[in-house]
Amino acid sequence: MHNETIAVHGGYNKKEGYGSMAVPITQTTAYAFRDSEHAANLFALKELGPIYTRLNNPTTDVLEQRFAQLEGGAAALCVSSGQSSIFYAIANVAQAGDNILISDKLYGGAVTLLTHTIRRFGIQAHVFKSEDASNLEEQINDKTKAIFFESLSNPQIAVADIEKIVEIAKRNGVLTICDNTVATAALFNPIKWGVDVVVHSTSKYTNGQGTVLGGIIVERDGLAEFFKENAEKYTEFTTPDDSYHGLVYVDVPLPNFCLRARLSLARDIGAVQAPLNSWLLIQTLETLSLRVDKHSDNALEIAEFLSAHPKVKAVNYPGLKTDKYYDKAQKYFKDGKASGLISFDVESFDEAKRVIDSAKLFSVVVNIGDSKSLIVHPASTTHSQLTEEELTKVGVKPVTIRLSIGLENTEDLKADLEQALN
Repeated sequence: MHNETIAVHGGYNKKEGYGSMAVPITQTTAYAFRDSEHAANLFALKELGPIYTRLNNPTTDVLEQRFAQLEGGAAALCVSSGQSSIFYAIANVAQAGDNILISDKLYGGAVTLLTHTIRRFGIQAHVFKSEDASNLEEQINDKTKAIFFESLSNPQIAVADIEKIVEIAKRNGVLTICDNTVATAALFNPIKWGVDVVVHSTSKYTNGQGTVLGGIIVERDGLAEFFKENAEKYTEFTTPDDSYHGLVYVDVPLPNFCLRARLSLARDIGAVQAPLNSWLLIQTLETLSLRVDKHSDNALEIAEFLSAHPKVKAVNYPGLKTDKYYDKAQKYFKDGKASGLISFDVESFDEAKRVIDSAKLFSVVVNIGDSKSLIVHPASTTHSQLTEEELTKVGVKPVTIRLSIGLENTEDLKADLEQALN
């Protein structure tokens, strides 16, 4: 099936239960087992089914199946936020003494998580150039467990050299993790380009209304074979898990990555998604393709407007033919569309603040992917935790303004930006 159809029907059989057309909300903490043997079988993985909502939930299961199908993956795990999805994905393969390689173009929250917080767990992060992966391979060693990057970065709006990153990773037996939040599954499927694991903040375009916090992890098919081929590196999957009856994950005929994240991390840490949030995301997922098309069309029109404005010094949007990432956007993204994020530079920091404070239709908000258009100053908000040196490395300037273009009429958006710039 095509993605538009999957987004409406995937993971749910309306002929089961009461035949409800809408996916029901299973708003419960726990589940009654048929008997003690049934309970034991579920915990031993001899039978599959709901055990406790920290581990699994029927409503969330529909969303996981649907999202996995959208991304062309084998399985998915819903978690409480996009940050949780990144943390779980890294913690699932890395431990004290290991290192990870992260893109130089990342969301500020991901940077602080992966360079500061995770360092306290004994995991070291090293930065590589995602634009061309020119210094990636030289940094890989036998302790490198994962390569993490964004397909379309926030707020630099940069497109990674995904094909080259994957090629280097496969040659060196290192897991790849791609954050596909901005591009979305409607425009790009990293797994089809060889990526191993995909993460999303579903709080963004998947929700599209700024009403839900959520995250998701999707794994490609065949990861068990990858772990077996690199058994000495990924011992978490190839040796007995003493916390789960000596289970060896690669011996279980289920997708390994999400299984371990569920039975180990979700079980012990508990950053999982509430059933109501899963239900809300199921509703908004149905219109994802339509919305992302409109976000992309609107963003291109606004980017062209800004490019011609005398007070704008530079515009970053891969949909523009003049953008340095235009060719990559044409290569990777459906119909060459580049989602709804734009960043642009003005004359000074004070001018950036003045423009943001003068906007009327654009709301000053740090979220992205809403139906409403948003404006923010990344250097003093989403990336404010970074030093000046770190800001320079990730490509965030004091003069940069980020826009998340919504679904409004573009003439109204242009009029608002015109009055704010003048």
